[in-house]
Amino acid sequence: MAMSEQIQQCPVSHTDYRSTTAPAGHYDLLDREREASRYHFSDTTERGFWMLTRYDDVLKGFQNPDTFTNDVTSALNPERGIDLLPQQLGGEEHARLRRVVNPYFSPAAVRRMEPFATARCVELIEELRPLGRCDFVAEFAIRYPTDVFLDLLGLPTSDGAFFVPWVEDVFGGIFTGDAERARSASANITDYFDARVRERRRNPLDPAVDLVSRLVQARRGADEEPLTHDEILTVCLTLTMAGLDTTRSALGYMFWHLARHDDDRATLIGDPDAVPAAVEEFIRLYPLVIQAGREVSRPVELDGLRLDAGEVVWLGIGSANRDPRKFPEPGTFRLGRKGVNQHLGFGAGPHRCLGMHLARVELAIVLREWHRRIPHYRIASDAPLVERGSQLTLMSLPLEWDA
Repeated sequence: MAMSEQIQQCPVSHTDYRSTTAPAGHYDLLDREREASRYHFSDTTERGFWMLTRYDDVLKGFQNPDTFTNDVTSALNPERGIDLLPQQLGGEEHARLRRVVNPYFSPAAVRRMEPFATARCVELIEELRPLGRCDFVAEFAIRYPTDVFLDLLGLPTSDGAFFVPWVEDVFGGIFTGDAERARSASANITDYFDARVRERRRNPLDPAVDLVSRLVQARRGADEEPLTHDEILTVCLTLTMAGLDTTRSALGYMFWHLARHDDDRATLIGDPDAVPAAVEEFIRLYPLVIQAGREVSRPVELDGLRLDAGEVVWLGIGSANRDPRKFPEPGTFRLGRKGVNQHLGFGAGPHRCLGMHLARVELAIVLREWHRRIPHYRIASDAPLVERGSQLTLMSLPLEWDA
């Protein structure tokens, strides 16, 4: 069946998921489309894309990388504006580069950095606590993961003072269409790492604890070839892009939810041991990366939907995580939910999120330490809150409490 004939039989989505909404507005749109049809064709981009909306289909897509290739990594932006490594690699080439970076994001590595992450979290909270209010997104949620990220890479956390604005400009530019703003900030971050890489070439540190030194010294493949200078810079930029905005966004949704649900907040205040389960449920309930793009490598049929080589597919993380076929009452926050760790918030398959262990620990630390010090807080004003599209985040979250 030709694509044009299939489109006539398959619902066409005109929803542009790059637009802004009220908080959780994109989830409502995704829920409606998932329940309306198993598949959709979206006409909101130049190439268009097929949308897989339900849990089982999305999981199969992630687990079949030979057919659903990461030659495209975003259905909304299939022509990459910024190179990403190792995400855009496939097969053994991807696996080799992952093996270089994996030790820094393993559970053991994350445990080693946990004392610093906890201490830095407490310091930031104590800066804010006497003020009685803050924009949680801008004054805490981006500062904290940036400092942890710099420490993990063996870089001075004081560099966060200028690193945070660069990160803000990269994502602000990408998701608002301001390409020049994003390019300029990306160039600043690349220049920053360029200087650090050159310094590590002159004065290498222990590669067991310093990621930049490890990248400089790493060898891959049968010929034991070193990574090129540009590849090292791309890996560093990728880690920045992948880790900071997502953690900031996750924290924003968690505290937006808890500021509006006193019972859930009271549970975490009274039972800190419930925090790890809460983190998993929050990641399921508020998936920030609502889709992963893939390009079809060969003709394939999915229960009546025929896809041809070269077509773009949307793997709907945001709709799969709220699929009632997998998670009963999916719009409800429920501690102790059966099978919650089967959510797709970190993706699945060989390209599953490299930093998922770090993200879990960071989020758990904040939930514990914040509620020990500021257990009761509320949204500070009636001003409308805005949810950015594409990769979801709350643009701001004004909180207040009794200092």
